[in-house]
Amino acid sequence: MARSNRREAGRRRLAMRLPQMRKLIMETRDPWQLELFEAYQMAVEARDAVRRHRFNSNLVREYDETCSEIERHVIRAMREPSYAQRTS
Repeated sequence: MARSNRREAGRRRLAMRLPQMRKLIMETRDPWQLELFEAYQMAVEARDAVRRHRFNSNLVREYDETCSEIERHVIRAMREPSYAQRTS
């Protein structure tokens, strides 16, 4: 999947996962937040592939934790626009 496609897929997935932030997620053009969307999509794809092939359940749990961590970053970035500058 191309980078821009991955970003948009991550954006849509996060908008569904975080309905309270949907409007902000869909409107953002911030490069740092777009990177988070892409990272989220990549983590979800990896988690789903591991889950499908019934690999190590600990690895699935790690990917779930990564997805949750990215969700927390997105929530903070949406609520606090200066958050992106502090963490970059």
